[in-house]
Amino acid sequence: MKKAVILINKVSANPLPDEQDVLEQAASVEKAMLMCGYSSQRIYFDLNLGNTWKLLLKLKPDVVFNLVETVGGRGELIHLAPTLLECLEIPFTGSASFPIYLSSHKVLAKKRFIDLGLPTPDWYYGEKFPDKIPEGRYIVKPIWEDGSAGITDNSVFDLVASNTDRLSIIRKNRKLFLEEYIQGREFNLSVIGGYKEPLVLPPAEIRFKDYPEGKPHILNYASKWDEGSFEYRNSERHFDFTGEDAVLIEMLKRISLYCWKLIDLSGYARFDFRIDRNNQPFLLEVNANPCLSPDAGFMAAAGMAGLDYRAVVERILADAYTKTQITNSQ
Repeated sequence: MKKAVILINKVSANPLPDEQDVLEQAASVEKAMLMCGYSSQRIYFDLNLGNTWKLLLKLKPDVVFNLVETVGGRGELIHLAPTLLECLEIPFTGSASFPIYLSSHKVLAKKRFIDLGLPTPDWYYGEKFPDKIPEGRYIVKPIWEDGSAGITDNSVFDLVASNTDRLSIIRKNRKLFLEEYIQGREFNLSVIGGYKEPLVLPPAEIRFKDYPEGKPHILNYASKWDEGSFEYRNSERHFDFTGEDAVLIEMLKRISLYCWKLIDLSGYARFDFRIDRNNQPFLLEVNANPCLSPDAGFMAAAGMAGLDYRAVVERILADAYTKTQITNSQ
């Protein structure tokens, strides 16, 4: 039986639901890997990199399933786990260190989208934060956090001459950026690697059911993690589309695959889009390590493609070995 390590971040003493979710992912992956012929052991990844280094050298795993989402509670250090694994030349799942860093830093990712000619909402941050910003609707987002952490309805606001004071607060906070709010539909497309070519899973649309007038149509923190909230109950994932959406869906698939290849993603990823009233897609962000919990959006899309949890893990493992072979041949 092959040996695997499941690498996860430590959780705090009183973890919030989004932090605790990594434990559910690890448990699900362990079961699937056992069915795939792997014994596995969990290692908690923290800022003591030397300890992790020594432990991995001692265990000599055939592969590491990387589920690390934060390091020391900080999302901006997420790339340290794949960096260490690259130094040890151990096959590991998911994307390499640079694509992880690039996609996790939302502003750098948006700059890359522009370089690739991909449509993305306009944004303001740092040197791109002029004294005057066009009036309109905007959303304030954290640069590093995933899972909609820090996002509430108050994150969306209308910028007019009377409320420019809020801009000075955002401008001074280097952990936030301001993004043009796209009023319209929300889609996410998941892609999984393995075998010959990456596979685009069936697209999902998030439909905001019975939202009162004026309430932003966004996936905020409550919609993902607070099961008792209005947002959680009324933000519905759908995979059913009419023929009128065929052209749009093909466009989203092409953009996702193009981005996957040009950013050099591997393993699995999710691409989040907003579609404006003119049916123009805007790529919001790329999540290079989306949640793999059984009830997560990625697994729902995989199920629609006929892939059970074991099949998903098998493809991700196959991609890990392929990535290592390509790296070693260069």
